[in-house]
Amino acid sequence: MRTTVKDMLAAYPADLGDVDRDRLTRCIEECQACAQTCTACADSCLSEGAVGELTKCIRTDMDCADVCAATARVLSRHTGYDANVTRAMLAACAAACKACGDECAAHADAHEHCRLSAEACRSCEQACEDLMQSLG
Repeated sequence: MRTTVKDMLAAYPADLGDVDRDRLTRCIEECQACAQTCTACADSCLSEGAVGELTKCIRTDMDCADVCAATARVLSRHTGYDANVTRAMLAACAAACKACGDECAAHADAHEHCRLSAEACRSCEQACEDLMQSLG
């Protein structure tokens, strides 16, 4: 299946080196999806009757969305590539996704949006871990 991310990586005019394009594509896509899901979850939490009980969830959703969005942007740039920055971004993203996934999972039985967010976080965390491992 072709995606915009795959198409853009294929259109890059220089050599991407030995990066695993499939893992890179998956990670960018998972980061983008997680950022959107966490943003929507935070907004949904704000609409819940017991919003005070969801303060930490809202915060972790917002932090995770920001980190995921930034990670997707960094992973989308290849000119002047710095592997140390990429690894640091992936590690930060995996950590943010773990924290958010854990927090959202605690509310998943009561709130469908939290269940969906926890799933997105787990998937993104795994994609970041997989890409980090492939970078050596």
